[in-house]
Amino acid sequence: MNQHQLSIEARFRPEVLERILRVVRHRGFQVCAMNMGSASNADNINIEMTVASQRSVDLLSSQLRKLMDVACVEIQQQTTQQIRA
Repeated sequence: MNQHQLSIEARFRPEVLERILRVVRHRGFQVCAMNMGSASNADNINIEMTVASQRSVDLLSSQLRKLMDVACVEIQQQTTQQIRA
């Protein structure tokens, strides 16, 4: 299973995290790790997320960019890791 690190900058809204997580789940990705903090702009937040899937991360990235309140999505790193069930 491939792991991908994403960096997402979004406007701070109560529902923005829920929307992001819904898109991640609907696109068949599993959240492995997530960290959220304030961005340099007080109205924005930075979300660092590690997700895993056999699917292409480019599809997930393009879907996240379409979300209202998401300003930027960057793919930071891709690794291949065996995940044991």
